[in-house]
Amino acid sequence: MAAFQQRVFSGVQPTGNLHLGNYLGAIKRFVELQTTHDCIYCVVDLHAITVWQDPEELTRSIREVTAAFIACGIDPKRHIVFNQSQVHEHAELAWIFNCVARMGWLNRMTQFKEKAGKDRENVSIGLYAYPCLMAADILAYRATHVPVGEDQKQHLELARDIAQKFNNDYSARIRARGFGEAFFPLTEPLISGPATRVMSLRDGTKKMSKSDASDYSRINLTDVADEIAQKIRKAKTDPEPLPSEEKGLENRPEADNLVGIYAALAGNSRADVLKDFGNAQFSRFKEALTELAVEKLGPIGSEMKRLVQDPKSIDGVLADGAARARVIAAATMKSVKDIVGFVQA
Repeated sequence: MAAFQQRVFSGVQPTGNLHLGNYLGAIKRFVELQTTHDCIYCVVDLHAITVWQDPEELTRSIREVTAAFIACGIDPKRHIVFNQSQVHEHAELAWIFNCVARMGWLNRMTQFKEKAGKDRENVSIGLYAYPCLMAADILAYRATHVPVGEDQKQHLELARDIAQKFNNDYSARIRARGFGEAFFPLTEPLISGPATRVMSLRDGTKKMSKSDASDYSRINLTDVADEIAQKIRKAKTDPEPLPSEEKGLENRPEADNLVGIYAALAGNSRADVLKDFGNAQFSRFKEALTELAVEKLGPIGSEMKRLVQDPKSIDGVLADGAARARVIAAATMKSVKDIVGFVQA
């Protein structure tokens, strides 16, 4: 991929309270990548409406995710932060990708099957086709890397398939216009860290989710110290003490989840955590985890609350980011239209 400018793209849906899983699985990684890459971070509000959203709540959530980006340490001046719906090229490129992607590819998407459940005939077309929009999000910027959780890896593979088919279908036009053998990169995933998939505090076999009925299943980024302490104290465990080696976490999903959370917050490995807490009772470990979580998340929650009190400032960040994103996306779209054969003024 030497011919492509190294660029990171990723996005977060504005659909309710952001939680510890969003932070450890995505936003913390976004912050770290700022030092090594040109980064574009998007509040993917078009994705949010694949299921119905209350308009007032959607507006609030877009601003809250933006506040979380900034509070966690993303610099919107050095990098680009914007909301998807302000850059129409995302939707425009998604239509072209709808015509490149094959039905069989989308039929294999496990997330659609999970979200649609047994009532597939009654869900929106957007929910079915949303992986094509996700591919457009990434490839509108010809991004070379995307930090993703394990559950999104299949969607990134689809984006690579779409990019490959577009490059193959239009190879002669691409070469003739000086782009070499490929117009779109085959974007690589960036999956790393001890807690790329954070699980529920009430059930270590289920992903931590904002849609879970129990607020005790997750730690929200805006939770205060007492709420964090109570949720960790009530987190499901098993009767055995913590093992001294990682192998001992096998078949102990709740223990594995809590150790992974501690490791990610502390910037250590699971092995390092077990060196310190091996053979300890969960009561002692939970006290230490609470102290660490309050130390790391408390300032983020406070700053988020401060930022959302100034919506004009947040909207200004999004408008500035959208203007800068539009320059890149518009250039991509102009070339795509030319490659496809559309007449342009």
